[in-house]
Amino acid sequence: MPTLNSCQHPHLRGVYDCVEFNEPWGLPLSERTLAQALRMADYETDICGKWHLGSFQPDYLPTRRGFDHQYGHWLGAIDYYKHTFENQPDWHCEDQPIQEQGYATHLIANEACRLIRAKPADKPLLLYVPFNGVHGPFMSPDQYQAPYVKLTRVRRIYAGMVAAVDEAVGQIVTTLKAQGLADNTLLSFSSDNGGPLPVQVTSNGPLRGGKNTIYEGGVRVCAFATWPGQIPGGQRIQEPLHIVDWYPTLIKLAGGSLKQPLPLDGRDIWPVLTQAAKSPREALFIPGNRPDQAALRMGDWKLLVNPRDLADDGVHERPTDPGVELFNLSTDISEKQNVAAQHPEKVKELQAKIAPWLESAVADDLKKMAPDAHGNDEVK
Repeated sequence: MPTLNSCQHPHLRGVYDCVEFNEPWGLPLSERTLAQALRMADYETDICGKWHLGSFQPDYLPTRRGFDHQYGHWLGAIDYYKHTFENQPDWHCEDQPIQEQGYATHLIANEACRLIRAKPADKPLLLYVPFNGVHGPFMSPDQYQAPYVKLTRVRRIYAGMVAAVDEAVGQIVTTLKAQGLADNTLLSFSSDNGGPLPVQVTSNGPLRGGKNTIYEGGVRVCAFATWPGQIPGGQRIQEPLHIVDWYPTLIKLAGGSLKQPLPLDGRDIWPVLTQAAKSPREALFIPGNRPDQAALRMGDWKLLVNPRDLADDGVHERPTDPGVELFNLSTDISEKQNVAAQHPEKVKELQAKIAPWLESAVADDLKKMAPDAHGNDEVK
């Protein structure tokens, strides 16, 4: 659950998968969200889209976690038209159930644009828009599929979903320009994982694996940031960065405080974006789907510990293949050649780097326990 909202890697909280319907846990209340930090800096804070950080008690809902305004769904994988999850209604405004007609991506974009137009003149705005698209179930209106008739049916539907999100982002940008806000807005876009079901549904290009793996196809994602006059245009950044890096970066840019009880895993990446600086990280830690699974990127080298609890397609389970794998991404971006045997000293070096991370991992069964057992939260 490493999202824009959190300051810590999820393995430190025992989180290795998503919050499902009616599960009694969520992002621990001891965590300070980005919305809470920016509200303290006198921002208006709005969320349009997917929350997915806990909803079993009111204190875990977005309007209790720093957001002034909430619109969208609490869980993931909703039906795009019925707005249901496992046949249960999941469409809310201000964390209260509502009923609306329409394709979810369109509704989220419309609300995001409305909020931009309604932005108070005396307050800056944090607008967090986590589209459910292009997450499953795979659903898109026919008109968005029409340009992709040569694709197989499921790939055509998926392409239509991507096109709808692309259009929605364009609508948000157009609204910012119409309101005279574009030149004073930092716009950041990122996927949260690689494509699921590669080949069958998605394509991760030359990258191995997909969603739910720690191979590059699961963790290397498309992203961009733009701010006219602040971030130089036309650059392609090769430095490895992590989604948690946005947390301290945005708080600093907003004039907020980074003082908080919990440590920060994120690093300020503003010099990387604006001055072609090197990554502030000596090594990039990539948590896996269980406490003893992770990867470490250091320079061109990448070490994977117990990587194979899923097949390379990111879907089919297979027996765990214990041990380590080592790849040099500068010459093997597809992670085809495990060179651990040829470079034992490099394996030893990276194992020493990753060991503290693995030792700090919290058992995954903690998330199934009462909230006070994994976050010192008060259950009310």
